[in-house]
Amino acid sequence: HHSVIYTKGRAMEAVTHLVNDTVEFYKWSLTIADKRVEKWPMMSSPLPTLAISCLYLIFLWAGPRYMQDRQPYTLRKTLIVYNFSMVVLNFYIAKELLLGSRAAGYSYLCQPVNYSNDVNEVRIASALWWYYVSKGVEFLDTVFFILRKKFNQVSFLHVYHHCTMFILWWIGIKWVPGGQSFFGATINSSIHVLMYGYYGLAALGPQMQKYLWWKKYLTIIQMIQFHVTIGHAGHSLYSGCPFPCWMQWALIGYAVTFIILFANFYYHAYRRKPASLRKGGKPITNGSSMVTNGHSKLEEEEEEEEEEEDNGKRQKKGRAKRD
Repeated sequence: HHSVIYTKGRAMEAVTHLVNDTVEFYKWSLTIADKRVEKWPMMSSPLPTLAISCLYLIFLWAGPRYMQDRQPYTLRKTLIVYNFSMVVLNFYIAKELLLGSRAAGYSYLCQPVNYSNDVNEVRIASALWWYYVSKGVEFLDTVFFILRKKFNQVSFLHVYHHCTMFILWWIGIKWVPGGQSFFGATINSSIHVLMYGYYGLAALGPQMQKYLWWKKYLTIIQMIQFHVTIGHAGHSLYSGCPFPCWMQWALIGYAVTFIILFANFYYHAYRRKPASLRKGGKPITNGSSMVTNGHSKLEEEEEEEEEEEDNGKRQKKGRAKRD
């Protein structure tokens, strides 16, 4: 009995120490946080970001249960408005980051964070804050999938991507909203313009199908994004760029998890189909009709693959950005 009590006591002590150390570390980290963003919405505390992420996870659990015995919602108008709004938001972010980084004379290879109140630096920080907000808005991607009962699209990759991006970007804005962070965010928001453009057009209906031949290139661009991210962070580490190393490493690690998950997804979506189906899948890949109301299994897989690809890409990008 004594030994059990002793062990429990030791365990409690260890937990208490861990909590105290974490709190101390957080307090210390706040001393090196960016003073410019302190008062910006959602930035003074991590709680709003964590609360929204928890609500998202609760919805992931409760949503499918609620929808179980109900008809799927079509949400056609909602999807059209949502997707085109995301096109506008991501275009704005990409434009601000490109113009701001050009005006500030940013290097594409190595750019430390400048915490000054220079107008261009604040412009970049502000665009990155909007990018972070867009990652929260993107939780709606999943909400719409669940309301439309497209549960097969809500994969581990999809959820992991959405949940981590929002939290990681809060960290990015809090400590490094500038410098090299702009790189990944610019690429990622640019890809998102194309991606949401694709979804928006697809939601308009089957008559758009013939204009969506470029879907497969979207996937390829996303894959390139991962590798560019890793190369960019690796180059910075190799050349001793004065941008936080912990972020570069975190970025590389994060991008690698995406490549693994995406490769696994891709393998399951494509490699395991019989050749006849794989050939037959080509036109469907471009099909928009399936996005709005895909019935066949193949169509749904294609759609899913697109979404995931896209997410994978996103993530990687985001990662780079953060670093």
